[in-house]
Amino acid sequence: MKKVSKSSKSGHRVVGYIRVSTDEQDLSKQKHLLLEYAHDNGLRMDEIVQVESSSRSGLHYRKIDELLKKLGSGDLLVVPEISRLGRNMLEVLNIISSLTDAGVRIVFVRQPELSTSGPHSKLLVAIYGYFAEAEREMISLRTKQALAAAKARGKILGRKAGSRNRKTELIDTVRPMIAKYLKMGISVSGVAKIVSGELGIVVAGSSMRFYIGRDKELSALRGKQ
Repeated sequence: MKKVSKSSKSGHRVVGYIRVSTDEQDLSKQKHLLLEYAHDNGLRMDEIVQVESSSRSGLHYRKIDELLKKLGSGDLLVVPEISRLGRNMLEVLNIISSLTDAGVRIVFVRQPELSTSGPHSKLLVAIYGYFAEAEREMISLRTKQALAAAKARGKILGRKAGSRNRKTELIDTVRPMIAKYLKMGISVSGVAKIVSGELGIVVAGSSMRFYIGRDKELSALRGKQ
């Protein structure tokens, strides 16, 4: 990857992120908003990552994975508003978590109270983490309820005993959850961590990739990321 010179006062990179449909007016407004913020705060924007895509697109097409690769500890990500990062609450919270874990500070220009670059950043990060965990628990609960309802209807879950190992059969029980997280655009390694916590076993990223690779529907969902 080509190295980009750092130009903020602190020596860290300042990167903007805007996502719009095909409305040129909205694109110009967002870009102006970020440049205005940089000017008012004595910063020079190194780069603006611009995405013109549907909110249904996966992380790859919305260049979220690109942001995670570009930004490092101390760098600043400037976004017009929090909703631009993801398609739903859990995805936004997971993206914020990934960025803050890497030491990236985030500014939401229209919602400064939600930014993780100020004096209350640690508190905000903790709150974001709490809500992410609460949302995962709600999804887990709904999945368990769906599985219980399926069992009550006499539906046989998983494969016949002896046809697959115990860990694979356990993963089978949370397959709807895996599909849902893949639809959200969460990475395979991220799904593996969530499934590990849900089942109380260690599911490696490589094992999850193998599991998904043997399932046509899950593979198709992964391909859309």
